[in-house]
Amino acid sequence: MTPLSVNDTFLFSCSKKVPCFNECCRDLNQFLTPFDILRLKHRLDISSSLFLERYTTQQTGPETGLPIITLKTDDSHKLKCPFVTSSGCSVYEDRPSSCRTYPLVRIASRSRETNKITEQYILLKEPHCLGFEQGRTWNIREWIEDQDVTFYNEMNDMLLEIIGLKNRLIPGPMDIKSRLAFHMALYDLDTFRSHIFEKNILDNWNLDEKTLNTLKHDDVELLKLGHRWIKKILFGNLEQD
Repeated sequence: MTPLSVNDTFLFSCSKKVPCFNECCRDLNQFLTPFDILRLKHRLDISSSLFLERYTTQQTGPETGLPIITLKTDDSHKLKCPFVTSSGCSVYEDRPSSCRTYPLVRIASRSRETNKITEQYILLKEPHCLGFEQGRTWNIREWIEDQDVTFYNEMNDMLLEIIGLKNRLIPGPMDIKSRLAFHMALYDLDTFRSHIFEKNILDNWNLDEKTLNTLKHDDVELLKLGHRWIKKILFGNLEQD
């Protein structure tokens, strides 16, 4: 693992021409962010509940106490990703953020004083990967732009804020009600939407009709609202817009 500065470069290519093609899609312990799940369930044209049931498992973060979602792998085939085929990734345009960033690893932290995100990138050279022996030379900015990672990072950083607040203000395990709310608002968006419009859980937010109409159809805006709502549930008046 090699830390990179903004102007450092690396040689890398991944395609069917590389002998190790698809090897990085095995022996996985793949964490999924809320935005990863949003993109994947849209790609597969299924509900968030069905996606979570069919393709994921849930754990509890040992340090944060927050629910963590991991991709359910095929144990009979070396922990293979369920979306990989002999031709490559079947959900490539909507692949998770960690897949997009690879072979870089992004480490981000949020300042308590300024609330700004600081990020660092590390080049991960795994023994099986032969992509470093050929291809073009990249710097970090070029790779992030080429892999369309920027918006993923922006969405994922909302979760980073919640994790930081949780660790600072209410460390340790969460009660079951808070865990269920967190899971619904961030991971199970379709259920969250039904609770908004059928169980009226946001009636006291006084949302205007235009916003409500947007939430009926726009999962990105719904996820943004989910982050705001769970901050209110967990931290009350400490919510930071």
